Amino acid sequence: MRSNRRDFIKKASAGALGVTLTGGLTSASAKSYSRILGANDRIHVAVQGLGRRLGGFIEAISDKKNNIELMYLCDVMTSQREKASQKFSKVMDHKAQLENDIRVILDDKKVDAVFMATPDHWHAPGACMAVQADKHVYLEKPCSHNPKEGELLVAYQKKYNKLIQMGNQQRSSLESSEIINDIHNGIIGDTYNAIAFYANSRGKVPVPVKAAPPEGLDWELFQGPAPRKDYMHDTWNYNWHWYGWDYGTGETGNNATHELDIARWALDVKYPEHVEVYSGKFHYKNDGWEMYDSMLAKFKFSNDKTIQWDGQSRNGLSKFGAGRGTLIYGSKGSVFIDRGGYRLYDLTGKVLRKKSLQGGEDGVALGGGGNLSTRHCVNFFQAIRGKESLTSPIEQGVVSQMLTHYANIGSRINKSFEVDEITGRIYDRDAMKLWSRTYEPGWEIKPV
Repeated sequence: MRSNRRDFIKKASAGALGVTLTGGLTSASAKSYSRILGANDRIHVAVQGLGRRLGGFIEAISDKKNNIELMYLCDVMTSQREKASQKFSKVMDHKAQLENDIRVILDDKKVDAVFMATPDHWHAPGACMAVQADKHVYLEKPCSHNPKEGELLVAYQKKYNKLIQMGNQQRSSLESSEIINDIHNGIIGDTYNAIAFYANSRGKVPVPVKAAPPEGLDWELFQGPAPRKDYMHDTWNYNWHWYGWDYGTGETGNNATHELDIARWALDVKYPEHVEVYSGKFHYKNDGWEMYDSMLAKFKFSNDKTIQWDGQSRNGLSKFGAGRGTLIYGSKGSVFIDRGGYRLYDLTGKVLRKKSLQGGEDGVALGGGGNLSTRHCVNFFQAIRGKESLTSPIEQGVVSQMLTHYANIGSRINKSFEVDEITGRIYDRDAMKLWSRTYEPGWEIKPV
């Protein structure tokens, strides 16, 4: 029975890949699915990284209609594992096994899929390890820590023929998909510019000082692919985002991923030809925050289209009536899109049509969960079964992620640069020095 189920999952995976490439279900995958009933349809999953994004997965995993068996909860912090187990115990009638090392889970052949919601530096290495171990992957944003990892993700996905869904959940918004399809069909004429923005009021963070790792933290495994260094106070609990480039990708990797993806999708563009960035740390100048906290970035494309990014980590003033979103300009009107829905305007600024998401999705608040996250997870499950195409396949996700990498690179080298619009490679030598990173020996992602 188990071998039959495994064969089904593999066949369904191949069918789902065909969906992604062709836009419709293959007859083989549909017929295969129709022959499978009951427990054979069950998908066995593990979750790696049990912090703030865990809430985005609980409803989809626990809903009996989705026929999911949660086998493992994995985190390098004991308290995170225990808290996650308690959360799931309220909605599921069985307990998952708790584990701190993802490599143990990947060795379990019964696991079909892994949700990865770790710190950024673990995302691509963990996903490549997982698909190589015959697992499908739901990969939280940012999908990569640097541009080279994006290339490797696509290569691994193709070689091992497993699904990788990027966790930019707005791709599963029916409202966003509807209006972007209308934009592509000319509802606001010829598009020429998109402004993507994010505003938050993050406060001071501690100045890091050398300290013993907190009780229960496996500091060695937390670092994983990153070069080894001594633990610094308060690094592990979210502030790794702001303490240099070892683990995080700044606010741009953290949040611009979502809005820049919507902008690129709406304008129907790929790689830009020119990038310029203005950024700096302007708030709480004596605290431990090492990254920029404010950024303006501009991406110019060869077809006279532009995307602008306005990111404010520590000035929460709303723009366009929201804390985050994307404004699309066209020759005949404009559209505002966010996680809550959209508004269509004519050239006078009159609202012609609007639609709101029922139930909502978290905006700038820490944590995650809501209709879009649940829908995105369910889409992942259905794609594994061959019933749907992925709404955010990794080959699309890595292109949008490149915009955040360009912005971060521009910030770090403090100059603009040109990009090959076909390959995405940067012409500037200083910029290309940041195309990849240094890995801890033994943790490198090997080319395939």
